[in-house]
Amino acid sequence: MGLIILSNNGRLLMMVMVGGLFSLTLTQRCRAHDYADALSKSILFFEAQRSGKLPPTQRISWRKDSALHDGDSFLDGASHFSHKVDLVGGYYDAGDNVKFNFPMAFSTTMLAWSVIQFGKSMATELKRGLEGIRWGTDYLMKATSVPGYVFAQVGDPYSDHHCWERPEDMDTSRTVYAVSKDYPGSEVSAEIAAALAASSIVFKKYQQLAYSASLLQRATMVFEFADKYRGSYNDSLGHWVCPFYCDYSGYHDELVWAAAWLFKATKNPYYWKYINDNIHNVKNFGEFGWDSKDAGINVLLSKLMINSNSNSLKNKPFIPNADKFICSVLPESPSRSVSYSQGGLMFKPGGSNLQHATAFSFLFLVYADILKRVNRNVDCGGKASASPTRLIQFARTQVDYILGSNPMKMSYMVGYGQKYPERIHHRASSLPSMDMQRGHIDCKGGSSYFQTQNPNPNVLLGAVVGGPDINDFYADSRSDFVHSEPTTYINAPFVGALAYFKSHP
Repeated sequence: MGLIILSNNGRLLMMVMVGGLFSLTLTQRCRAHDYADALSKSILFFEAQRSGKLPPTQRISWRKDSALHDGDSFLDGASHFSHKVDLVGGYYDAGDNVKFNFPMAFSTTMLAWSVIQFGKSMATELKRGLEGIRWGTDYLMKATSVPGYVFAQVGDPYSDHHCWERPEDMDTSRTVYAVSKDYPGSEVSAEIAAALAASSIVFKKYQQLAYSASLLQRATMVFEFADKYRGSYNDSLGHWVCPFYCDYSGYHDELVWAAAWLFKATKNPYYWKYINDNIHNVKNFGEFGWDSKDAGINVLLSKLMINSNSNSLKNKPFIPNADKFICSVLPESPSRSVSYSQGGLMFKPGGSNLQHATAFSFLFLVYADILKRVNRNVDCGGKASASPTRLIQFARTQVDYILGSNPMKMSYMVGYGQKYPERIHHRASSLPSMDMQRGHIDCKGGSSYFQTQNPNPNVLLGAVVGGPDINDFYADSRSDFVHSEPTTYINAPFVGALAYFKSHP
């Protein structure tokens, strides 16, 4: 059973779990955080991850133009082609110089969902958020511009990970990898369709109607391609995408995820029928991230179900599975399936743990809003009943932990607070900028910068790293990439969570 003690203003002061596997105690009120500052920095991080020709409005001045010839050659499964395609732009996913389109598309989808759900709370940061989405969608439009192909990746990850060099200097292979009808990749294609559909909703809402229509038209075409030529890019491009972004959950969740966003964008009954016909393939209700979209699907579709009186929505699994997701996470739930550190951070297997904390917190906030609308709690069995307020409290504990309310009293967002990671696993941040050292730094020329114990010369403002271990310890070591590497898919859902708490401090 669990004991929750709240202050008179609803802030979580203490939680003690007894009879379980752990004890979680927060004996002091967490200090107030500057969510507006954290939001601004979290969006700014995406500017540092930009690839291609940087715009005059670029604020991260130590980053320069890079990868201006991406698309000169590409690889479809096992066949080489000689013609070129413009694939300049997009985002580097993490601390390397490869453009992995699968997690990039998910990050774009989550930025879009953040704006759809919490854009009104972003205030002056909304414009920057829209710019962040568009930098992703402009590239994803290029990646789907050749009929019969969807480009899945730019850069050879093996040669890239063998080197430590600035994106402005990189001389490793920029081979482009594509999926096609002969070498299918439904998960990467469908995730791109989801990103374009979700983003079309954003740009329609903010009166960029022509661009919105173009995104939606492309999303429908890419979804049709993904569904018609079913198969995993693990099989088509496995040597180049695995183990980096191997799809472990299968591609069916991405197909339903994309259909859900297309239904939200179009209200076309075709997509609703598609969801109904394929929802049985969505079984991992407790998973959500760049690989598995299951919990996100159930939360997204629950809103449609709650707002409708249609008999066709009755007895659908969306709300029950969304409830199961909540109960699989909450510390006091008897069906909890995640672990917690003594300091209160949730843990799931796999690297870059804070991706789970940020993505799950975002879903908790979205679902709390849904529950509020119908004045409903989540019944987790026993005496564990979770109100919308409880879901918000949980999300706040994770957000505040990341921002510094933790045993190390350390922010895991670079540049936020007085103490934060200084030796992150990130090439551009760890190497002297072009302004500091104009000469070319070749593949192994950056090794000394990787090995030094000095802080990174370029502060990657807003980057959220993989985070501490389950003992609440963080070594701040570049070589410990599981914990010290930032990623776009950690930051993207964090943008939405920070926007919410900015307006609900």
